[in-house]
Amino acid sequence: MIVDSHVHLWQIARGDYDWMIGPGTEALAPIRRDFAAGDLRPLLAGAGVDRVVLVQAAATVAESRFLLQQAAAMPQVAGVVGWVAMDEAAAEDSLEDLAADPAFKGVRPMIHDIADPDWMLGDALTPAFEVLVRKDLTFDCLVRPTHLPNLLTLLGRHPDLRAVICHGAKPEIEAGHFTDWAAQMAAVARDTAAFCKLSGLITEAGPGWTPAGLRPYVEHLLEVFGPERLIWGSDWPVLTLTASYDDWWTAAQGLLADLSEADKAAVFGGNAVRAYRL
Repeated sequence: MIVDSHVHLWQIARGDYDWMIGPGTEALAPIRRDFAAGDLRPLLAGAGVDRVVLVQAAATVAESRFLLQQAAAMPQVAGVVGWVAMDEAAAEDSLEDLAADPAFKGVRPMIHDIADPDWMLGDALTPAFEVLVRKDLTFDCLVRPTHLPNLLTLLGRHPDLRAVICHGAKPEIEAGHFTDWAAQMAAVARDTAAFCKLSGLITEAGPGWTPAGLRPYVEHLLEVFGPERLIWGSDWPVLTLTASYDDWWTAAQGLLADLSEADKAAVFGGNAVRAYRL
């Protein structure tokens, strides 16, 4: 089974996609429209993708409920990663409520948009992390390289937390930055049980991206996490700012062509099943 572990669906009129609106968001104009199941289905069929994981794109519980509604209506959806206010007292109740739906698999705070880089280490989040562990839910880590030292500390505090790092921690590929990111990712891979998504790299590489330019980053992630903890995802429709679904599918197939069939099956599906309990 082939699984796309990172897909978004949104309806702009819902009004909570703050990161797409306002000054400085002009480059996002091409994706400032609705993306629905009907847009996604032919892309999945073209690539032979069987199932998807829907991932939050708004910092509201309302959007989590919207995604669960989409999951109920779209057989290809294997799970939903939503959002709760992890630093508020209501987090536990929100998690309990959302987890009553078996499609709900975990949460993703939008850490890369939070001004305080130490937010994830705040004591107020501890009860929410404890609920995630108790309910066997995932913690999707939407972080940048600057967050990796804190992420290592956090996962050391909660060794039983099932963590999935989004987009390879968003390495600054377009700027040519590699060494510090590589060392920090190696430490996270060595000292924690986190999974890592092979997704979002084209966006970080920018409009001049090439498979050759992605290769050092992909090979490093494969080296440190191994094929047993690397999870392929598209990050559609954000992906479409730079490339098509088929572009990334084809590039990923080429970049991982030397893996055994068993290892490719793990990266392109089996690891998502394990990480998200699909």
